[in-house]
Amino acid sequence: MAKIVAGVCSSHVPAIGAAIDLGKTQEPYWTRVFSGFEESKRWIEKIKPDVCIVVYNDHATAFSMDVVPTFALGCAAEFPPADEGWGPRPVPVVKGHPKLAAHIAQSVILDEFDLTVVNKMEVDHGLTVPLNLMFGSPKEWPCPVIPLAVNVVLFPPPTGKRCFDLGAAIRRAVESYPEDLKVVIFGTGGMSHQISGPRAGLINSEFDKAFLDGLANDPQKIVKLRHVEYMREAGAEGVEMVMWLVMRGALDEKVKEVYRFYTVPASNTAVGHIILENAHPS
Repeated sequence: MAKIVAGVCSSHVPAIGAAIDLGKTQEPYWTRVFSGFEESKRWIEKIKPDVCIVVYNDHATAFSMDVVPTFALGCAAEFPPADEGWGPRPVPVVKGHPKLAAHIAQSVILDEFDLTVVNKMEVDHGLTVPLNLMFGSPKEWPCPVIPLAVNVVLFPPPTGKRCFDLGAAIRRAVESYPEDLKVVIFGTGGMSHQISGPRAGLINSEFDKAFLDGLANDPQKIVKLRHVEYMREAGAEGVEMVMWLVMRGALDEKVKEVYRFYTVPASNTAVGHIILENAHPS
């Protein structure tokens, strides 16, 4: 059967993508950020996942304010990079895994999670930046990717508990798939940041690091965080961290922390990253 062997969380700061695309990764400001992912690249090269499920949020490219699904699962064969206002990023087209995605959709919907099934979708920096951070800049991404877009843009976003429970449902779905596949699930977005308003540039490292601790050691504690707590402590866009709980819900109760990285700032955002493995892979 297929199995989820590990989870990865990473910020998806758009300026990171711009630094890659413009060849600025060796500049002193950016070297500090990219050096934190060198060990992660070695780790994922060793793991060699057959499929990655990437939980991210769309930034008004695939969806507009006319239609904002709470959870949208990409079931297409491929997902082109989106034009976010300055042309599509020069990254490979994301190849999907339609069979596994359709299986997940059926399993999760029958498990009473109302996913939106998306058969045509462009993907933006929310998905492609974490792929760059983990896989570098290859001519083709090394494995198929199943996108799962979560609404954290238009109120109300899903609760942390709902995201965590969805992760558990995704795990059940993956484990009921008959093909022998090794799956890694990504949670992306965050960490603390606020794009606009009087608190623009807010970074709360204490909150961020406590959240990383909770992911690794006590997920039920952070599952209880309310939207207002994310916004108060981590800024308006800090609520993106609920997407990391989808990843955590898909793993064992007890996990092994493989690696952690945190730095500030990247643009006006805190960059957080963690890799967790199931302690006893089934």
